[in-house]
Amino acid sequence: MAIYTKTGDKGETSLASGARVAKTDPRIEAYGTVDELNSWIGMLRASLMDCNALRTAETAEPIKRIQEQLSLVQNKLFNLGAALSDAPGEWLSERDVCMLESWIDAIQIVVPKQKAFILPMGSEPVCRAHVCRTICRRAERMMIAANANMTLLQYINRLSDFLFVLARYICHLAKEEEYSWKQA
Repeated sequence: MAIYTKTGDKGETSLASGARVAKTDPRIEAYGTVDELNSWIGMLRASLMDCNALRTAETAEPIKRIQEQLSLVQNKLFNLGAALSDAPGEWLSERDVCMLESWIDAIQIVVPKQKAFILPMGSEPVCRAHVCRTICRRAERMMIAANANMTLLQYINRLSDFLFVLARYICHLAKEEEYSWKQA
């Protein structure tokens, strides 16, 4: 089967429902950004494996758990893209939102209490987590423009929160300093 179909050569694409829309349609912009986020999460996962500060006996189990969580998120993001493409079915549920909330709560117990705004910097995995967070926020804005349903919006909103606390957690695991914003 050829990867090219030539059906998009005139600036249109098909939704899962079969409807043809412009490639600039808000739904296409939204699930394209979700796809970009998914790719960046893959980069985050790769950087977690490459970071020497995270290759210790102490961090092995937490990093394994993070990898499993991010793998599940990547699959859920494909579900989210399917939902945005008008594929029939329930692709995400309130249970998925609650799962993210439970992960956030578990991390919040471990990381130091946040006393200031955190600058998005540190080791490569920390920075990649922050890049993922910002792309996730953009995806959320695009999903609002595409009139996504409430469950999808809640999921992407919680995901950005998870990515923020994950960046802090990775920083904590690597024993790095967090950089607080100071008004210049």
